[in-house]
Order: sequence, then structure tokens, then C-alpha cells
Amino acid sequence: MHEQQTIASLLNQLNTVIVGKSLQIRDCVTCLLAGGHLLIEDVPGVGKTTLAHALARSFGLSFARVQFTADLMPSDLTGLSIYERGREGFVFHPGPVFTQVLLADEINRASPKTQSALLEAMEEKQVTIEGQTRALPQPFFVIATQNPLDQLGTFALPESQLDRFLMRIALGYPDRAAERLLLSGQDRRDLLDTLPALLTPQSLAALQQQVRAVHASDALLAYVQDLLDATRSGRWFVQGLSPRAGMALLRAAKARALIEGRDYVAPDDVQAICAQTMAHRLVPVGEAGRAAVAQVQAMVEATPLP
Repeated sequence: MHEQQTIASLLNQLNTVIVGKSLQIRDCVTCLLAGGHLLIEDVPGVGKTTLAHALARSFGLSFARVQFTADLMPSDLTGLSIYERGREGFVFHPGPVFTQVLLADEINRASPKTQSALLEAMEEKQVTIEGQTRALPQPFFVIATQNPLDQLGTFALPESQLDRFLMRIALGYPDRAAERLLLSGQDRRDLLDTLPALLTPQSLAALQQQVRAVHASDALLAYVQDLLDATRSGRWFVQGLSPRAGMALLRAAKARALIEGRDYVAPDDVQAICAQTMAHRLVPVGEAGRAAVAQVQAMVEATPLP
């Protein structure tokens, strides 16, 4: 199948840039094929920004990078109208959000006011500036990087913002063999300049259409509902997942199934993306300090398979 070759080429190319992180890269491709926004959270220097650049290039999409800082204003993202004497009027100058992939670097260093400026763009694929609504290019993805919240100068992302990200992943430190490759090989940023685009916006849209066509049986849908009910039971989490989160979970599972070469969703697909799709939307109860990811995994293990 042609699409399987394309997806395999995508994964191979990304694995040459970010070595030793094949599972995380598969999650990134799953997220973008599902049409979702991606949040990459980790300490500085493990390749978050490089991965975001590599994804944009490999998918053949235009991209802009914005370094989020405490003094970044909403208009720095969306653009603004400036009076031009020659035209005797105001002319709109679009901001970096008018691109197909927006790399929001260190998104949690910006103030809540600026973070909220992204909400409309992420959900509606449009921005309203000075009372006028302007559509964003298609497709439109936000790939955001985030530093751990215990680092200086970071603001926690509000729940409404986190909910707009389909998946959150962490890269983690490379293993010894992968780090040796990094130390002895070419600089990863230099590699970016040589990456060919393996998709066009049209072929990406066709793949996303195939994701939507992946079949989910009644038993599988019941399993997804069982997982949603478990998050709402009060046993595992303070507050349960919304229906929108449930639809996001199913969309990601369909994309995962397509990557695996299947035209139907299996419970394995749901389990493989549960933690990445759910954990950033949930606050654990009970065991103090237990991470949301570990809590999600425990809940999935306790939920019977269909």
C-alpha cells in the first residue's frame, strides 16, 4: 500500500534526526495524522525544538517559530494593523500564527493572556483581530514545547489550553548508544537543512481522510466509553474527561491503526495512545505525587478489555 510506504518513510526520516526515540516519533506522526496539536514537554536540550522543525519539514508544511517569553503580546502572535501614509489607511500585517505549523517554543514562559490568544486559533482555525475574523492556512498545527513547571519563569498552562492539545509527549534523555551517535555524528540542526518534504498538504489531507475512514466496532466504542467512565468515577481522577477528549482519544487510535497498516481500530491502538492523550487533561486523586501518566496506565490495566 502506497500510504504505508509514505508513513514508513516519514518515520525513518524522523528517526535519523532524533535518534533512539522511535516510540515518541510514532506518537508525533499519529498526532499530526489525526489532525491534532502536539505538546512536547521536557527539560531543555533533549531535542524538542529540533523534532518540531523536522516534523514540519518532513510533512512539507510552511512553519514559523515563536519564542514565547513573559513579555510576548497577543498581537506579536496574531498580527496588527499599521497606518501606512502612502495608502492613507491601516494595513493588516499578519503575525506568525498565519502558517501551517506554528512552533510555540517554551509556550509556558508566556503570560496567560498570550496563551489564551492561541485558544481560538487552535480550536476554530481562525483568529479575530480588531473585530474581523481571519481564517488560518490549512492544515494548521501547533507544535508547542514546554519546560517542566518547576523551572524558573514558567506559568502553568490553563486547563482549557491543555485540552486543545490532542497529545502530550516527553522525549527524555537518550540511551547510551543514541547519545554516542549524537556526540560522534553530525549536528542535528545541520541535518534539518537536508530533509526533503515527504508529503504535500494535499497528500496529508488524503491521509487524514483515511484516518477518519478507519472502522471502530461497537465493542471498541464501548471500550472507549468504559475508559471515559473510569476517569469520571472519582476513583482515579479529580475530574473526568469531556466528550471532546473522548473523540480525541478515538481519533488518535484511528491514526495509530492506520500507521500499523490496519483499516480497523483494535484495543491495542487505544491502549498505546491512552497516556499521551489523557494524562495532560487529568489530575490524579489519592496517592500523593503520583504522576497522571502512571495513574492513567493503572486505570487502563483495571478496565476490562472488550
